[in-house]
Amino acid sequence: MKIIKLTELAFRKKAIIRSFGETELYVKLLEMGCIPDEEISVELTAPFGDPIAIQVAGYQLSIRKQEAENIMVEPIQTD
Repeated sequence: MKIIKLTELAFRKKAIIRSFGETELYVKLLEMGCIPDEEISVELTAPFGDPIAIQVAGYQLSIRKQEAENIMVEPIQTD
């Protein structure tokens, strides 16, 4: 399966978190519920594209687009 950045995921499509790019954000993202193998989706985007609201670990979380660039996900195929 193809691994992409969270920012490349289509709006409201689901994916599974696989890894993180920038290591200094790793602990911060883990604390916010962005853990490997967790389901995630992009729910809302601010008018100028930053920040974005994601659905993860049962709640919505707003993160900067720069942080989302470091979350590597595997899209879930829904047929």
